[in-house]
Amino acid sequence: MRLRTPLALIGAVLLVLAGPPLLSTGSGAETGTQIPGLRFMVPNTPGGGYDITARTAAKNAEDAGLTHNIEVFNLPGAGGTVGLSRLVGEHGNGKLAMSMGLGVVGAARSNDSAKTLADTTPIARLTEEPDVVVVAKDSPYKDIKQLVTAWKKNPGKLPVGGGSSPGGPDHLAPMLMARAAGIDPKQVNYVPFDGGGELLASILGKKVAFGVSGVGEYLDQIKSGELRLLATTGPKRAKGLDGPTLKESGYDVDFTNWRGIVAPPGLSEAERKKLTGLVRKLHDSPEWRKSLKTNGWDDAFLTGDKFGDFLAAQDKSVVSVLKELGL
Repeated sequence: MRLRTPLALIGAVLLVLAGPPLLSTGSGAETGTQIPGLRFMVPNTPGGGYDITARTAAKNAEDAGLTHNIEVFNLPGAGGTVGLSRLVGEHGNGKLAMSMGLGVVGAARSNDSAKTLADTTPIARLTEEPDVVVVAKDSPYKDIKQLVTAWKKNPGKLPVGGGSSPGGPDHLAPMLMARAAGIDPKQVNYVPFDGGGELLASILGKKVAFGVSGVGEYLDQIKSGELRLLATTGPKRAKGLDGPTLKESGYDVDFTNWRGIVAPPGLSEAERKKLTGLVRKLHDSPEWRKSLKTNGWDDAFLTGDKFGDFLAAQDKSVVSVLKELGL
């Protein structure tokens, strides 16, 4: 018995020493990115840009072995401000994050929300992309000039749909487009939807004459021919799509949307660093790089206080543009 006890102790020590590397392989432990019970909130309906971004990020993080079993859930309402209010109410919850973007900035303003993005913990800006101007495949409008000609004749009778509240990207883009075409933005009949999923059904069902949304949301429908692309709003043509920019079509518009991640207020420094570290490792992963290309997203990575400063600047910009447009 005396001989067996030391041997058993040595064996136990060896198991302990051997254990951690085996457990950490592909588990995210070696990078400090494991956040058990992590949840991603999507503040609009399934199929929208925030939804696609959150589900893509969650899958990529899991495929890269950074963390596991991320729950993605939808809490739509009021252009994203219902989700924003919920997030702010989860003070100190280091296992919750929210997918968001310019639409939530605008919605917080247009809905006079009691909670704003200044109340959150900024984690990272992830992507940037132009909007697309699209119609159903059997629409009478074959190109952007045909659409604008009809739109100018009677702006109120050609409703435009967007997946964001007034002040959001899908609202600002057609308003800027209207102004560039010589249409008073106040005359535009803008119909807001809670995300790109709801908007798509209305475009296909002819409830709106045309729609404006992000490239990544309708890339598959454009490539399959379900939607006809008339133009994009960015400074250059969208990769993988055969469609002119508004600028090259004669309308002085240069507009892009962005998306990112925020967390509840009151996080400890360790929790904030852990969540930011996970997103940084995700950004550097080949899985995410592939998703950027697949979805037509441009890399726009920005973290921490710099992202917080960007959010504050975006809020001021939305207010300025709305005033400039007389809205």
